[in-house]
Amino acid sequence: MKDAYSLILTAIEGGTYRPGDRLVESELAERFGVSRTPVREALQRLETQAMLVRDGRSLIVASLDHNQLAELYTVRAELEALAARLAARHATPEEVRVLAQMVEEDRRAKGDPEALARANKRFHRQLHLASHNRYLVQQLDLVHRTMALMARTSLAAEGRGDTALAEHGRIVDAIAAGDGAAADKALRHHISIAWETRLKLEAQASG
Repeated sequence: MKDAYSLILTAIEGGTYRPGDRLVESELAERFGVSRTPVREALQRLETQAMLVRDGRSLIVASLDHNQLAELYTVRAELEALAARLAARHATPEEVRVLAQMVEEDRRAKGDPEALARANKRFHRQLHLASHNRYLVQQLDLVHRTMALMARTSLAAEGRGDTALAEHGRIVDAIAAGDGAAADKALRHHISIAWETRLKLEAQASG
């Protein structure tokens, strides 16, 4: 059974609770069928991790401003590029095949941004693990947890699903070839396009 922290975090990541939403201890305890003490501890932990912020006496789901998003994408590009380089060196043949299979299977989710977002998260998590560096995986977990605070996925942009899957394919090809430099370059290009797409979505939303 999942603990209160995992349940609340999953709800934030899944969009049940969005940036600006107020989280109430008693309501969470009732929703998840747990006592209030573990919920209180989970909320404190999420606040420490900057997933939640204070609004008076209430805790609300944090939101990321433009500068925070830019900083997050910068860190993500550096860490994921390192993961791709290490994966090109250390990934087992089985791990490479799993990554390739994910790209093929994820094509079925085209046209469904939310399903693509879940598939995208699984793909990147598998890529992180293929680096065989536990400390890097921990840091990337933190980065991707923070990304749950984005109001909507960049995969919602028209045509982005197709291009993202093609980019995933090029990353896997480079890893399969054991070409760390190409894997690094393909990963950085992938993150750059994702950030550019998000900037366009932000501009449209504020226009």
